[in-house]
Amino acid sequence: MTDKELAELMFPDVKHDTEYYENLYPERNLKEGAVVSRFAPSPTGFVHMGSLLAAFIASKVPKETEGVFYLRIEDTDGKRTVENGVQGIIDDLKNFEIDIDEGVVSETEQIGAYGPYIQSERKEIYHTYAKYLVEQGLAYPCFCSQEEIDETRKMQELNKERIGIYGSYAKCRFLTNEERIEKIKKGEPYILRLKSPGDFNKKIVLNDLVRGKIEFPENDMDIVLIKSDGLPLYHFAHVIDDHLMRTTHILRGEEWISSTPVHLQLFQVLGFKAPKYAHLGVVMKIDEDGTKRKLSKRKDPEAAVSFYHEQGIPVEAVKLYLMTIANSNFEGWWDQNPTLGIDDFKFDFKKMSVSGSLFDLEKLKNISRSYISRLKANELYEKALVWAKEFDQEFASILEKYKDFSISVLNIEREQKKPRKDFESFSSIKKHIWYMYDEYFNGDLDYDFGKIHNREDIKEILNTYITKYFNENDDKEVWFNKIKELSNELGYCGDMKEYKLNPDAYKGSVADVSTVIRVAATTSSMTPDLYEILRLLGKERIEKRFESFM
Repeated sequence: MTDKELAELMFPDVKHDTEYYENLYPERNLKEGAVVSRFAPSPTGFVHMGSLLAAFIASKVPKETEGVFYLRIEDTDGKRTVENGVQGIIDDLKNFEIDIDEGVVSETEQIGAYGPYIQSERKEIYHTYAKYLVEQGLAYPCFCSQEEIDETRKMQELNKERIGIYGSYAKCRFLTNEERIEKIKKGEPYILRLKSPGDFNKKIVLNDLVRGKIEFPENDMDIVLIKSDGLPLYHFAHVIDDHLMRTTHILRGEEWISSTPVHLQLFQVLGFKAPKYAHLGVVMKIDEDGTKRKLSKRKDPEAAVSFYHEQGIPVEAVKLYLMTIANSNFEGWWDQNPTLGIDDFKFDFKKMSVSGSLFDLEKLKNISRSYISRLKANELYEKALVWAKEFDQEFASILEKYKDFSISVLNIEREQKKPRKDFESFSSIKKHIWYMYDEYFNGDLDYDFGKIHNREDIKEILNTYITKYFNENDDKEVWFNKIKELSNELGYCGDMKEYKLNPDAYKGSVADVSTVIRVAATTSSMTPDLYEILRLLGKERIEKRFESFM
């Protein structure tokens, strides 16, 4: 019996040969040096920060080279698939504005000429290449039961040998085709294994884009290619997919480094040119006790990319942070080029950390503050409104009701050399500006006037200021001079230098008087520019607030 006859028996429903698929998915018509990369998650839950980093880099590099970035769903392990897992991945990428050129765009729609982009829909393709390997004598059916495999493992552990099916442990490798066919005809269950041509005592070399030259022993394991249910294992499926989708660069986590000899061998036996590999370092976190560990989907809420969407941390800020993780020279570049964006920065694999990246939520928030501070007030208004419509509808209605006023509020201390940086996210805006809206300035409010705490003194300052000194049309210099006059009139020092020299000669300083006005108008002693706040509130609203307190 020939290998071809065995292949026909094992795969009777295969309609095409490998040449058919080579012609169906030809080399892409792209310019020289164009990168084709992919994000290929399993639909097993939300996209986490490590995956987002990989997807972000995998989308940026093709964009720089006029290449292609596509989304492929690897769902051959049905036991791990979760409900709405595919849509969750799509939504997470959309929320972070990571656009695909091809691939899965919804649970029912795919775009691109190299699909299907869902592995469970590519079973016939995998079987075609599996049949080819059997025909070439490079794969064989294995009839070993799970109990036999477990027994082999125990024996290997006892003898302190490498674990796996290889050499003499690959019992079914040595069956004749007649024996194999007889077992298949009897209905004995089987899986398909690679007949590895590797020699563990020989070395292969991977020139990793991040880590440089890595040496491995050749793979000699007869790994599983097709399971008993007819679906392929990841190793086999992704090699075929990456070849037929004409992938040039594979970006993946460092946990896959040890599998590289298997993957390179599969490319070799199938006659494919292997793509370039970039193994990315793990995203780490330091616990309160100083222990460094991998950022955990289970333990760390910030591991889920949905966390940032819900918190209202701008997509651009997260991307900026990811780029600081991805390339060590980005942060300095961004500081020197405040008017440019990520698309203007040239990514370099050699600038990636080999040891992994330490995730720092506070640093991300600082980057977010810096990013938000560079936005024009109308841009910030629009972005904050979009967030609020999804997560704080009451605040959204107020922003819409007072659009021009809200933009003016957001513009306080914005367009200047050192803009305010108190907004770390869209969700934090409300807690910094709520007092500007009468809808929130009701009920029992807390007032802490600082040094001046006598109630009659406070009333005197407020009454005198609003009746004698306040004028909405004053410029800032005139306004401040009036605050000084008010201070002097009521026994406070209008000159801070003088006050520091003779503090006991006065009831307080102009700063203390300003604090009284600030707190009565806003309830807070820490606000942006008081002049701008009072000017925007206007006399009628300020009077009501002073009266409310008094």
